[in-house]
Order: sequence, then structure tokens, then C-alpha cells
Amino acid sequence: MEPELHYRALEHLYHSARIQNTISGSTITVTHSQAEISLPIVPAYFHGANAMHGALYFKLLDDAAYFAVASVVRDVFIVTSSFQLNLVRPVNGGTVKAVGKLRSQGKNLYIAEATLFNDKGKEVAFGTGQFARTSQLLTSLPDYKL
Repeated sequence: MEPELHYRALEHLYHSARIQNTISGSTITVTHSQAEISLPIVPAYFHGANAMHGALYFKLLDDAAYFAVASVVRDVFIVTSSFQLNLVRPVNGGTVKAVGKLRSQGKNLYIAEATLFNDKGKEVAFGTGQFARTSQLLTSLPDYKL
């Protein structure tokens, strides 16, 4: 599959994941070695102190880093094997944007980083993940399509 078609199929895979039914309004753009995800923040995403729950910080950063890696792995599904998350400041509204970038790739292990920004462009979190190849072919996934 051509790179541009692979990127669009990955974007479709992201939006088709069942978890996305609980998180509405996100957008994703996948390019070579990079992915950007935006999400409008609503009060339903808040913890008890009225700021975005850490689970969303993780999901956005992990997804951005994951799809940055997936952009260069065009044959098999990959999985997150570890992820280090650093929370910098709270988010209580607006739209956040996660930017993931591939940092290093080996034969079976990839490292990517991601940064989460608020709608003023300030960094609110960052993380680094390790991602591993599986034996599951991308073409076996029903939602890996255009």
C-alpha cells in the first residue's frame, strides 16, 4: 500500500476503535514518522477537581506516539510495550493537541515521543513510549481500510 493510503487507513483504524465511542470530537492526522491528535475538552473528561483526568493525557500521548510509529510499520500491527508519562499542568477547557514523533527504530522495537499542548500552545504533558511489532497482519484488521 502506498504511504499516503497507509496513513489514511491508520486514521480510519483510530476512529473505528471502540474506545473512541467514549471520547468524542477527536481528529487525527498521520504523516511519515509523525501523528497529531486534537481533542476538544468537555467537563465529562474531568476528575473531581475539575481538570482533565490523567487517563486522557495518557491516551492522547500514547495514541500520538503509537501512530507516529505505525506510520512506518506497514505490514503488522504494533503494540505499546511501555510508556513514561509526565504531567506538567492541568487542562480545564479548550482543545488539546498531541504531537507524536518517531525517535528510534530497530528491527522489532521502536521508540517515540509525544507532547501535549493546550489551546494556547503551552506544553501540558509529554511522554516517551516503546512499541513492539506483533505477528498480526494489518490487512487482517477489518478497520484498517480507507
